[in-house]
Amino acid sequence: MKEQSTERLIESRPDPSRVVWEQLEAFARQGVQDLLQRVLEEEVDVLLRRGRYERRQGIDAAEGYRNGFGTPRRLSLSLGTITIQRPRVRGLAERFESRVLPLFKRRTTTVSELLPTLYLHGLAAGDFDLALRGLLGDNLLII
Repeated sequence: MKEQSTERLIESRPDPSRVVWEQLEAFARQGVQDLLQRVLEEEVDVLLRRGRYERRQGIDAAEGYRNGFGTPRRLSLSLGTITIQRPRVRGLAERFESRVLPLFKRRTTTVSELLPTLYLHGLAAGDFDLALRGLLGDNLLII
């Protein structure tokens, strides 16, 4: 029978402070995703002049109605990529286009401006130090 080392078992347990730190970014990303989803819902509420699941009141009520959500779509931000669903609106004279999130927008302007800069600073050549400085800031500490 083989002996198991207790040292190896202790090393395999995750450090609680490290687990929380690594989950911080995911927590922030989830918060941004939830906030953006709520803002998109509020935009539709203002457009239709009624909340979700509320019926139109009277003949002079705003036209249009909700029709679920579009397919989930990924949006690249400076803190990572999130997945959101745009609410769909039907029955309007013109197509509904969100002012918060335009139809074909897949990344923020910050990320769009950063990509050519990363290429210029040598990301294609494998110089990740300069590329990460552009992405994470000048106070980057590489261990």
